[in-house]
Amino acid sequence: MSVRVPMVVHSAVVGRTLPEILAWDPEVEVGRATTPGATVPDTGIPPMRGLSIPQRTRARHPIPEAVCSAANSASADKARSAPPSRTMQRARVPMSTAASAAFCHGSGAPGGGHARPRRVPVHRDSGPVRSAACASANTAARGGAAPGEARAATPGGTICEKCALARGAATARPAGTGRVILVGSSTGGPEALGVALRALPAESPGLLIVQHMPEPFTMTFARHLDSQCAVAVKEAENGDPVLPGQALLAPGNRHLLLRASGGRYYVEVRNGPPVCHHRPSVDVLFRSGARCAGRNAVGVLLTGMGDDGARGMLELQQAGAATIAQDESTCVEFGMPHGAIRLGAAGRVLPIGRIAPAILEACQ
Repeated sequence: MSVRVPMVVHSAVVGRTLPEILAWDPEVEVGRATTPGATVPDTGIPPMRGLSIPQRTRARHPIPEAVCSAANSASADKARSAPPSRTMQRARVPMSTAASAAFCHGSGAPGGGHARPRRVPVHRDSGPVRSAACASANTAARGGAAPGEARAATPGGTICEKCALARGAATARPAGTGRVILVGSSTGGPEALGVALRALPAESPGLLIVQHMPEPFTMTFARHLDSQCAVAVKEAENGDPVLPGQALLAPGNRHLLLRASGGRYYVEVRNGPPVCHHRPSVDVLFRSGARCAGRNAVGVLLTGMGDDGARGMLELQQAGAATIAQDESTCVEFGMPHGAIRLGAAGRVLPIGRIAPAILEACQ
């Protein structure tokens, strides 16, 4: 279920950080929405006006909220203890602090001062927002929540039973979709991708590739690979089907996501905040693959700086996918593969020359 989320924020840090947290979830779109699935008011708007701003919206559209607050601040405690609005009571949505474990900003300084913003580890947990949207959709479908309505408890919050079943189904192989190969790379990636793709036969399963590269160059790079490889390579366009013998390269400055419908895979190309400082982001691709393909996917993380793709590869592995990382000896930059290895997300660590055979072995 795709969720559209407008935000009401007080701090510029919140305005930058919360979209990054939510954008990592391929099911959440942050920004303007004519019919939003959930709202995210910021309790840092003084004095607690963030909880009252959406009231006019509630009057027109009964939309649950997932409350955002600064970490280590009095507003976080207020948000946790705040009574739900009448809309939230009707929808039976638990109020949650979606961002309190992810970051803090100036209003959280001791004594209420405005200290320099301090970033803490981002957990990228969009569970409270999705929980609110699940409850909203469930309530609308049933004409109001009934007492004792079925809910499934998850680490990210409480979601409707239908969504819990859909999430669990991601580990099963979708009928008719076949295997799909997801590849991420950055610094040194063009050379590594050339080595790996040239070694794949024309009948290989469909591939989706995220290579960190400026927007003007991705189409040219796709054509270059296409001229050298047995598989066809093209720059991805929104709605392209994922076909055997074809590789789709993420366009520069756009996220690439895997989708499934009617027993077939296709791609979504969309805008959105950078994730791990990148757009396209390998994390976004991998996480969409974990949800749509599960154990039907093969995740491959090649050379690159930073840690984009590491957390997404962990989700792929947890969904049952085969995962492969390039080894340090053949990487130009070992950052991205090393991030996945450090998390225990890489099932195999191989030199670039052995990655194509490992992909084919995993696809059998």
